Amino acid sequence: MSPNRQTDLAPAPRRDLPQDEVDRPLSAFARDYAEGEGVPRHAHDRAQLLWATRGTMRIATDAAGFVVPPGHALWMPAREPHRVETEGGVAMRALFLRADAAAAGPGEATVLAVSPLLRELILAACAEPLEWDLAGRGGHLAALILDEIARAPALPFRVPEPRDPRLKRLAAALRQDPASARRLEDWAAQAGASPRTLERLFVAETGMGFARWRQTLRLAEAASRLASGETPARAAAAVGYASAPAFGAAFRAAFGITPGAAARR
Repeated sequence: MSPNRQTDLAPAPRRDLPQDEVDRPLSAFARDYAEGEGVPRHAHDRAQLLWATRGTMRIATDAAGFVVPPGHALWMPAREPHRVETEGGVAMRALFLRADAAAAGPGEATVLAVSPLLRELILAACAEPLEWDLAGRGGHLAALILDEIARAPALPFRVPEPRDPRLKRLAAALRQDPASARRLEDWAAQAGASPRTLERLFVAETGMGFARWRQTLRLAEAASRLASGETPARAAAAVGYASAPAFGAAFRAAFGITPGAAARR
């Protein structure tokens, strides 16, 4: 499903923060979240770059879910409704970008790789006052940050979210247990719909069939586990891959690197 497709959900309430109002191209926000703490569905008037020095964020828009492990960030366009869940205790360090500065980022919610330079720039921006000196250190930091955001590689951590209630229940169950080996026929019996109907709905609402959607979910979960320190073998088993070569091939096809290389990063 396209991120721009209309949904039946009511507009998300605004979560007002001074970072949404300050007259600067960008402003920084720092907050630590306890294990399991989250933020309900809301929206901001400015685009955000959501990044954490530790912990994993699970961020859901109306169109997709994103697993954001340490070392990665999520670009969130302005006024995009989203909710945030945390795992492992999250130290969030986020940026809010005014409309002119937001042109540096993608046009839709996207997981980005964070370079060592961008990491240090975000931390430095968090130490600046909200109304930093446009001609001083803050201005130089902002210019470099925008350049690094524009250069940051996008990663396929996006898992489209179906809208049909039967598919939403199926998707929620697989997010809880991505290693589940249940076939679409098994889910169909539980959902009260034929496998053909469920497959057709998956394609119509997510742009991919059930098997590809489940593989996308599994690989996103595996990448998060690797970034959090799990070995490739453990990450593969946790998401349902019994064969290491099959996991390695699928991971390389999705991310362009081996699971071992991802773990070392």
